[in-house]
Amino acid sequence: MTDYIKSNLATVRAQISAAEGAVQREGRTSLVAAVKYATNEEIDALLAQGVLDVGENRVQQLLAHAPVYEGRDVRVHFIGTLQKNKIKYIIDKVFAVHSVDSVSLATELNRHAAKSGRVLGVFVEVNIGREAAKGGVAPEEAEALCREIESLPNLSLLGLMTMAPRSETEAEYRAYFKSTRVLAETIWQALGREDRPRLSMGMSESFEAAIKEGADLVRVGRHLFMQHSES
Repeated sequence: MTDYIKSNLATVRAQISAAEGAVQREGRTSLVAAVKYATNEEIDALLAQGVLDVGENRVQQLLAHAPVYEGRDVRVHFIGTLQKNKIKYIIDKVFAVHSVDSVSLATELNRHAAKSGRVLGVFVEVNIGREAAKGGVAPEEAEALCREIESLPNLSLLGLMTMAPRSETEAEYRAYFKSTRVLAETIWQALGREDRPRLSMGMSESFEAAIKEGADLVRVGRHLFMQHSES
């Protein structure tokens, strides 16, 4: 039984809506369901509720989940660390890659996208909290990487992604997300781009704070798949 999926999703959607309403950003946020710990049955139940975007952390899991996605209107976002030698397995299965943090990874993604005859959407991952254990470029290195990506014909630079350090308060989370938004806006201005950078930021414990600072995509996993004691 996966009834808890339906109720969890309703709760998360209500929280997204409330956070958007608090800052007059109604309808601006896409929910990316992070399915790292989900079973195929749970993913199936989620998609049946109209979820369009899923986030995959690992190549092997993405391949295992692929049968659930086939023939459905679903966008698969790769949100975890991606090894260059695994790109070939997923290049035709993903809508966007959120975790680009080096020129070498971007170059390989571009090469495989060209071979597949497609343009792949990418986000530059920024380590906004400068945490040693996390991926992403340092904030001051993000512009240079964005410029390199702009020169690659089979990649489309969509925006920035970040994972904020675990914080105690919403205000702390918001400070990290605001820094990411300001950085993105500064980079876009420097690149002479007229569109708005998209922001992939906020997870189960922080997505409401992220929305209030301008997140376009929030990556929520645990809150969607928690089984309550009565389930």
